[in-house]
Amino acid sequence: MNNYTYESSEELVRDVVADLEAVKADDITVLDVRALSSITDFMIIATGRSKRHARALAENVIRATKVAGHPPLGVEGEKHAEWVLVDLCDVVVHVMLSETRDLYQLEKLWYNPRVPSFSTGVP
Repeated sequence: MNNYTYESSEELVRDVVADLEAVKADDITVLDVRALSSITDFMIIATGRSKRHARALAENVIRATKVAGHPPLGVEGEKHAEWVLVDLCDVVVHVMLSETRDLYQLEKLWYNPRVPSFSTGVP
């Protein structure tokens, strides 16, 4: 992750996705919720293969964003690691186990057919 303050939430999304990919997150999804909510601009949902992996994914995002000068406003769920939420203000990261992700189906809840999918530009 770059060591600078982010000019836009899109830049933050790109770096967070890269950080998740670096630790082998599964099924990374970026939802643009700007038209649906004033709380955040984007939600990133990623799946961990185990509680340990989910915790490691969240910790990698937390560490990288702190280094970049954009520390999280809050982190929830690290202890049990079935669903870890990292609040980066303009971007909220949800790291979930596959069973938890299937149960809550955040993509269905926040899907907006009028908004084209967001491209992170990360290969």
